[in-house]
Amino acid sequence: MQLRIANRTLNDGIIVVDCAGRLVFGEETAALRDRVKALISQGSRIILNLAEVTYIDSGGLGTLVALYTTARNAGGAIKLARLTPRVGDLLQVTKLLTVFEIYNSEEEAAQSFREGVAA
Repeated sequence: MQLRIANRTLNDGIIVVDCAGRLVFGEETAALRDRVKALISQGSRIILNLAEVTYIDSGGLGTLVALYTTARNAGGAIKLARLTPRVGDLLQVTKLLTVFEIYNSEEEAAQSFREGVAA
């Protein structure tokens, strides 16, 4: 299944990127990388909603790490929300759970951004 990407902005400027399908090396990772890099220039707080991502390969993992680094270098952050059990297991096996901030819901991820601003 081709990766489908849609983004929307919450009331307080937090950008949610909804991903559905397979996050695999090639056109899918290039499309996600291009979309998120463009969004990083618009706002520094991004949530990747991975609820409908069915599969991630090594290229997809590399893209997530690269986007995380790009956002950090730009003074922003990328948080992951709504992981499927399969994607969550993959991040655990690869030890990437220790790199990303992961939330059960989009609202929890957005709230973490809001609390960070208030602190």
